[in-house]
Amino acid sequence: MAAAAAATAAKPSSFLILRPRLNHYLKPLCVSLANPSSFSSSSSSFPFNRACVLPILKPLLSSNPRHHSSVAFARDNGGGAGGRSGALGPAPVAEVIQKIDVNPPKGTRDFSPDEMRLRNWLFHNFREVSRLFGFEEVDFPVLESEALFVRKAGEEIKDQLYCFEDRGNRRVALRPELTPSLARLVIQKGKSLSLPVKWFAIGQCWRYERMTRGRRREHYQWNMDIIGVPEVMAEAELISSIVTFFKRIGITASDVGFKVSSRKVLQEVLSRYSIREDLFGKVCIIIDKIEKIPLNDIKEELKAAGVSTEAVEQLLQVLSIKSLTELEEILGDAGEAVVELKQLFSLAEKFGYSEWIQFDASIVRGLAYYTGIVFEGFDRDGKLRAICGGGRYDRLLSTFGGDDIPACGFGFGDAVIVELLKEKGRLPALSLQVDNIVCALDHDLQGPAATVATILREKGQTVDLVLENKPLKWVFKRAARINAERLILVGSAEWQRGMVGVKILSSGEQHEIKLDELE
Repeated sequence: MAAAAAATAAKPSSFLILRPRLNHYLKPLCVSLANPSSFSSSSSSFPFNRACVLPILKPLLSSNPRHHSSVAFARDNGGGAGGRSGALGPAPVAEVIQKIDVNPPKGTRDFSPDEMRLRNWLFHNFREVSRLFGFEEVDFPVLESEALFVRKAGEEIKDQLYCFEDRGNRRVALRPELTPSLARLVIQKGKSLSLPVKWFAIGQCWRYERMTRGRRREHYQWNMDIIGVPEVMAEAELISSIVTFFKRIGITASDVGFKVSSRKVLQEVLSRYSIREDLFGKVCIIIDKIEKIPLNDIKEELKAAGVSTEAVEQLLQVLSIKSLTELEEILGDAGEAVVELKQLFSLAEKFGYSEWIQFDASIVRGLAYYTGIVFEGFDRDGKLRAICGGGRYDRLLSTFGGDDIPACGFGFGDAVIVELLKEKGRLPALSLQVDNIVCALDHDLQGPAATVATILREKGQTVDLVLENKPLKWVFKRAARINAERLILVGSAEWQRGMVGVKILSSGEQHEIKLDELE
């Protein structure tokens, strides 16, 4: 016992270790506050002023005594001159909590339950149409190599990339579209792919661009792509799938149409004036702005790109053509552009969507990788930007070092179609709907109520279980808000007989039912 006491005396408690050091540093502060004139740098021996009240600083006075002990020992043993200069650091600064901006970053969205129901409905229709046409779903990383987009894209996308250097010093970017990722995956799979490939994806995309109605910096996009089919039948199938989608959601040919053309129209015009092939992509990007900027600006940009004045005038004349017959008169009927376009319009009749499509030579699409037929879905009232767009891109894979494979596809954003549905008053009513709401009439019956909920959920029914002891008035209001079909009440007398009460909320019909007969 004497030895233990001696040991205890030799090793004081953490509080005793910490207290003298706190007294040493807090005494001058208290004295100076009580009587500032009495404080000097040499007055460390003043008695503690009990009239001075200082806030207790949590970092110094932790509730954990071991923390005090370890800190005190470490500072006593590892201080500067005399082991004292580093004993305690500066007093901690009180943390200032700032209110965050509750809005999402500009150009992005939150999805509350109401918005999420609409998104799920839209995505369900995307998936159902893809399934009806025999497409398989794929997905890719949201974060890709920056080179994947810079190498193949037009100038506009380069300026719109969300890109940065990661911790491994790699240049990466949030994907602005899905097609390059698709091309990368096709190259990766190589000869293991059995062609043709019919894939679809629904992915989040990012572009730092000027926002307008239906255009956001973050959006979701539905893509359908056919890899390995060189014939125009592939483009006809893709347009048919979009028409099918429109019909499913209540959009008609009087609401929406497709403008169709071919990049080969431009190629044929430019070849007549010996325009260098390497200028073709740049010319397409300029032409794609034809409805966005004044015509004189288009002319100046084309001339600046190296297109002669004569070629510019001829090009703009051809781009104004809205009739396939008129195009045939200018270019002849033997060129690939006219032949393929005539074939597409013939197939449209067989698919049954002739009234949806029209020829428009000014449609070229802004991305540099398109090589043949291109198309855009548009709002016939002209209030919205392009709803969707796509075309043939037979030479995309070689820009990434792969072997070229015939391919075509489209992208369909989620934002513009929602705006169109609002415009037409055709947004679906998508309220929350639940099969059952289950409520215990007594707090002691919450366990049995959980059993009832589990039985119903195992049978595939949705159940909203009341998790607290609530009055029936509250339960009925809750049932109405979630559109529950049935209210199931677990009462003491009924439960003892192996029964529960059931109320059909639409009719008011009430009855009791055995637990093992509950469906």
